[in-house]
Amino acid sequence: MNTEDTAKKSKGYRRIIPSMTALLVFEAVARLNSFTQAARELGVTQAAVSKQVKMLEENLGTQLFHRLHRDIRLTGEGSALFAVVSKSMQQIARVFDTISEGSAEQELVLVTTAAFSQLRVMPRLAALRAALPNVQLRLATQMFTGDLRNHDIDLAVRYGNGKWEDGHSMLLFHEEIFPVCSPAWLASHPEPSSLEDLFQADLIDSDVTTEGWMNWQSWFKEQAQSPPRLHYSLRCNLYSDTIQAALHGHGVALGWGRLLDHLLASGELVRLTPFVVKPKDAYYVVLPAGRAATPTLLRLVEWLRDERSDTRP
Repeated sequence: MNTEDTAKKSKGYRRIIPSMTALLVFEAVARLNSFTQAARELGVTQAAVSKQVKMLEENLGTQLFHRLHRDIRLTGEGSALFAVVSKSMQQIARVFDTISEGSAEQELVLVTTAAFSQLRVMPRLAALRAALPNVQLRLATQMFTGDLRNHDIDLAVRYGNGKWEDGHSMLLFHEEIFPVCSPAWLASHPEPSSLEDLFQADLIDSDVTTEGWMNWQSWFKEQAQSPPRLHYSLRCNLYSDTIQAALHGHGVALGWGRLLDHLLASGELVRLTPFVVKPKDAYYVVLPAGRAATPTLLRLVEWLRDERSDTRP
């Protein structure tokens, strides 16, 4: 494309989008859901914010916000524009950071559950530094699956069937679930060798989550067993707390093999009985919709998937 064509194209963009300032103001109002908060963030008056949004609406010939008594809501047209503007601003910011920082460290935002972060990611951080020396990882934990759209997220790890509308999923690995305990607990209790023995053992349970997390009741159900009553020594809201309780010798927990391989390899936890559940769901990495799969992101996926990652401090 020659200089004249570029100039014509640029002039055409200016005719379609007469004010980038109005778009920036609109994005702030839509993101914060408030004219007042947008004005405070941008350092201008609320009247100036209202004027820019009104000008944008007049230019487009449509209303972008429903202005209610004490609230505002995006119209359908406003939601469509916000999705494009928000994504474009994130992409511009990333390119700007890359250009301005040069060879400096690149920050990648990885969203996981607390259990995956603490039990799978943390023990492998030394290996990540060796594999991706110019990447600075920022971990964001979620108890429940949140929408990846319109958020500054590079990659998410999810457990499920791999079908999500807010991004493109890639299989990370399948899972196996089996009983585990500490050597100290095993030394002071008879070793369970059957499902009936497990019924009577000191069981540590975790809450079921919307991501398909399995507890003892659902695990026994997969074994075609319906015990009349289980003996719980402790119930935990977080799976990471369940594993801490098992490490301290408080009973038998359900071990998710991909999260506990380093603890099993070190002998800090022991696998009990040959019984195992292999769920249909699996772990996936999800690339947010519209996010490019850069070589760095793909290397991060391979590091998450790699079973040979060094787990030593």
